[in-house]
Amino acid sequence: MAKYVFITGGVVSGLGKGITAASIALLLKQRGYKVFMQKFDPYINVDPGTMSPYQHGEVFVTADGSETDLDLGHYERFIDEELNYSSSVSMGKIFSNVIENERRGDYLGGTVQIVPHVTNEIKKSIYESEHSSHADIIITEIGGTVGDIEGLAILEALRQIRYEMGVENTFFVHTTLVPFLFGSNELKTKPTQQSVIELRRIGIQPDMIVARASENLSDELKYKLSLFSSIPKESIIDAVDVSNIYRIPLNFHEQKIDEIILKRFGIKKKAIDIKEWEKLVKRVDGLSDKAVEIAIVGKYVGLHDAYLSVAESLKHAGYDENVKVNINWIDSEELEKKKVEKVFENIHGILIPGGFGNRGIEGKIKAIKYARENNIPFFGICLGMQLAAVEFARNVCGLKKANSTEFDEKTPDPIIDKMEEQKTIINMGGTMRLGNYECKIKSDTLAEKLYKKKKILERHRHRFEFNDKYRGLLEEKGIVFSGINEPSSLVEILEYKEHPYFIGCQFHPEFKSRPIRSHPLFRGLIKASKKNL
Repeated sequence: MAKYVFITGGVVSGLGKGITAASIALLLKQRGYKVFMQKFDPYINVDPGTMSPYQHGEVFVTADGSETDLDLGHYERFIDEELNYSSSVSMGKIFSNVIENERRGDYLGGTVQIVPHVTNEIKKSIYESEHSSHADIIITEIGGTVGDIEGLAILEALRQIRYEMGVENTFFVHTTLVPFLFGSNELKTKPTQQSVIELRRIGIQPDMIVARASENLSDELKYKLSLFSSIPKESIIDAVDVSNIYRIPLNFHEQKIDEIILKRFGIKKKAIDIKEWEKLVKRVDGLSDKAVEIAIVGKYVGLHDAYLSVAESLKHAGYDENVKVNINWIDSEELEKKKVEKVFENIHGILIPGGFGNRGIEGKIKAIKYARENNIPFFGICLGMQLAAVEFARNVCGLKKANSTEFDEKTPDPIIDKMEEQKTIINMGGTMRLGNYECKIKSDTLAEKLYKKKKILERHRHRFEFNDKYRGLLEEKGIVFSGINEPSSLVEILEYKEHPYFIGCQFHPEFKSRPIRSHPLFRGLIKASKKNL
């Protein structure tokens, strides 16, 4: 039987529940246990796939093609494990399953209620994570905060799980805020006390408090929290602001957070190996003062979380290249009205990320043209690769009206067109080409030089693809199609051989980048951009 760690939040959102969960998982993994992670979101959407990036940030895609919450990106980057369909569960998915069960007659005509029908479905989703992963320890983060009306059924299900599985098999970590009040110049514990009271009112006694604060809590404050929350003083954990987030697992380890959890579970405290993580922290803190300026040209730059994995992947590449990466966020819609020479005056590299819809498209094409003509290192992801093909067709091949049918269904030259299997699909959610697909890399290409492999496996999220009818024409003018998915003949990677670094990919490499192992395409961009310092 797996052991379960549940991470809840109190007082305010955005305290770092995801990083707390990932840090605990990392420490337990480095002690030799198989860990798995899961996120429960209270919203009624079935998944984040159709949500606006401005509402929810990026959609993180797992290897099996599940569209999930961005917190799963934190999980995978920390524990370096591939997650799956059971890692991301929303109340929308729960309610949808319950209604399907009722329509099928599974409840034998009974009145369908929150308890037990909805709570049973929640418990089923939590237990499914054990079956899908065969992990020793499951870490489940609960979105939102205690007291949110939409999350009450989840917390009730957790209360039942503790009753069913026993205290020795479940562990509750409650993350709270201990604010510093200017004027009185002191940290205040009352918000945390109230949050714990609210959790107890639901029937859950937390086993640990992770206190987010601007400074370490004094022994006096820890004693106070311990007394009012009935939690041992050693289980009141400081979560102070740090120079980089990779220090957090080390801070938790110093406070024996992993040992406390293992002791509760009554399982062996194996030796821990965190040398690689310690090296990462030293590398990040000791980066050269040199910095490369990378422009991310997108339509959702008003919310940086919309491109969270892309930004993190650029930083990972910087760690490996011993250089700081400064990201310049360029609104592609605004770029349509500006002089690109002025905008990119001090830029060393340009990245066009994925996206949907025609807003800001011409601004992205403008940026690609500038990068190509001025030998600025360029990297296009998904839509970025597609627009690189459109720009080349227009300005090098002479097809002035070339476009994607996503933006102009009547274009005479559909360089990018909807995939055949996508043309009959009506529903938006979960219907794209999603998850891992194989790509064969052509010899003597930039892609081969970067990957050092002949075959790769990368994650996808798209409906449109490069139109093979135009492959010969673009090849004549210098484009190399260096990566192909052979079963579908789908173009996966293109590059321009007359340029020092110009590459685009149909997949999303940002989902496979890790702080301890940067992705080859991002590292290639940073390496090429360093030459422009």
